[in-house]
Amino acid sequence: MTLGPREARHLHVLRLRPGDRVRVFDGQGAEAEATVEALEEGRAVLALGERVEGAAETPQPVTLAVALLKGDKLADVVRAATELGVARVQLLVTRHADAREMGGQKLARLRRVAEEASKQSRRAVTPEVLAPTELAGLSWEGQLFVAQPGSQERLTDHLRWEAPVTVLTGPEGGLSEAEVAALTARGAVAVTLGPRILRAETAPVALLGAIVATGV
Repeated sequence: MTLGPREARHLHVLRLRPGDRVRVFDGQGAEAEATVEALEEGRAVLALGERVEGAAETPQPVTLAVALLKGDKLADVVRAATELGVARVQLLVTRHADAREMGGQKLARLRRVAEEASKQSRRAVTPEVLAPTELAGLSWEGQLFVAQPGSQERLTDHLRWEAPVTVLTGPEGGLSEAEVAALTARGAVAVTLGPRILRAETAPVALLGAIVATGV
């Protein structure tokens, strides 16, 4: 297989040379051993070897639905979500969201963050990062858990690995009562993240950590 400039640069940074062995993945769960045959300035050639068994994914795919956040907070969330095993990240426009839209360049950057986090964590799956959608238009399959301060419901009392799972966290200031009511009316479960109020970039990591700990 032939790699382009970005991946060739990555191999240079790792100080690899022809003859060195690496592991490659396709972002969809397949992994294989490979040997570097040629490494040039903007191009690398690898000889593929045997397919290898990758690390296990969650029993059902997990989606993180997260409100748009300011600055680099979303990049931090996408990076952590990738390491924690999500299958996709759905960006949301909510009533109190820090932003109302996202440009193509920023979306492309978040997708690169997910790809780089897959490499760093040696995960063979790169999650999709989906363009923002209005909260009212969000659809899901299986269970949806909404992080909501003040809820008395615990995630572990409701989570079942019989169908896909979606977890949803809001922006700074949280979701409005009307938004939460609309989601629960459609079958979502509002759950607590403990006695403290978490920042918008911390809440998804806490919720995902609780989810994946029950499924591996």
